[in-house]
Amino acid sequence: MQPTQKDFWFLPLGGCGEIGMNLNLFGHAGKWLMVDCGVTFEKVNDSPAARNRVEMSDPNFIANRSESLVGLIATHAHEDHIGAIAHLWDQLRCPIYTTPFTRNVILRKLREKRIDAPVITVIEGEQIELGPFTVKWLPITHSTPETNALLITTAAGKVLHTADWKLDSAPIVGAAINSGDYQRLAQAGIDAVVCDSTNATVTGHSVSESELFEGLLKTVQQSSGRVVVACFASNIARMQTLGNVAHVARRHLGLLGRSMQRMVSSARAAGYLKENFNVVDNFDLGYLLPEELLAVATGSQGEAGAALHRLAADTHPDINLAAGDHVIFSAKTIPGNEREVEGLIRAFEARNIRVTHADASKIPLHASGHPCAEELATMYRWVQPKLAIPVHGEARHMQANAAIASANGVPNQLVGENGDLFDLVNASLQQASVKVGRLWFDEDRKVLKQI
Repeated sequence: MQPTQKDFWFLPLGGCGEIGMNLNLFGHAGKWLMVDCGVTFEKVNDSPAARNRVEMSDPNFIANRSESLVGLIATHAHEDHIGAIAHLWDQLRCPIYTTPFTRNVILRKLREKRIDAPVITVIEGEQIELGPFTVKWLPITHSTPETNALLITTAAGKVLHTADWKLDSAPIVGAAINSGDYQRLAQAGIDAVVCDSTNATVTGHSVSESELFEGLLKTVQQSSGRVVVACFASNIARMQTLGNVAHVARRHLGLLGRSMQRMVSSARAAGYLKENFNVVDNFDLGYLLPEELLAVATGSQGEAGAALHRLAADTHPDINLAAGDHVIFSAKTIPGNEREVEGLIRAFEARNIRVTHADASKIPLHASGHPCAEELATMYRWVQPKLAIPVHGEARHMQANAAIASANGVPNQLVGENGDLFDLVNASLQQASVKVGRLWFDEDRKVLKQI
């Protein structure tokens, strides 16, 4: 199955009908372009202490056509978009294109596996030719730096692939979205928008990252002991906000968790976290007075072995929490992780350690990186595509996204799932066109296995 000169296809192998594990293919004139290659984390049994298993899409379809794969584009540095690259590159053997920050993160992963893959740096706003595809990087705001939507043009049509996004006028790290970039697309004529659906069921507009500083500062200043803030390691804007909070609150900043330290290193190498982000060496954290410390930790989803889990079990090698200390969850609990997060909270509270969770807070302590209904409506009015293809969501999210597109002037909507073939020229859908599956990474044997 190969596309002709007249075809322009979209084929998701992961991330359509689910949140995470994104792997998207665009096909035209006998060639394929891959956009993102991510992982998801699944529990292997019902035990709260069970290690999450790293799973990813089976790339068999495109691996068997690797000579036709012109490149892999990484839109941003979240694990559900780049986490499988190092695991699957040997099957793909194509160049990887991405922006400087994401390149730093990907290179670390490749070097750990001793993979010497070509990773080519693209500057935001740049346009390049990849076989029969012309791709333009369009900056868009998200919860990690240098996230880009992609304008993909072929002789058969044009598609806007949004990646993950939100409309944030003050994103803390990086520039705000330029509405003109997207309004001009309507004049160019866009055949389809492949669009993030994560928060399509949420009314209104997402919270700006800039709105979190006051709430986090107030919560920290009301704490008499040590403060630990749990958030996603890749949220560099949140890191900068917490650096600003530590500076104003006159506390020393610590980083707990290897992924946190690696992400901060990658961000600094790309020119971020330059102001108010002075990190204390972990060896010295235990010598600080309780009221002097603000630590940022991994493990906001209750992951076994993460820094927050070890703090709850009082087994962290660098610091020990005590009664009167304060743990702040600056992250939304992802559906399915409620049991693990509740277990952490109970463990802290049993030791008289105060816990504040963003989900239950009256003041904003977390900002989603995905568009709510009002933002989706705005994007569709700006771009005015002929076709909307919701992705990055479960069925209810994608159906809600499609309804928003319809209500805002998009004449056609196609809601499908992994393995379906979307014909962008004729606005049609061929269900179960390609067999899809999952692989998982056996950490003990360091091999991929079929599920």
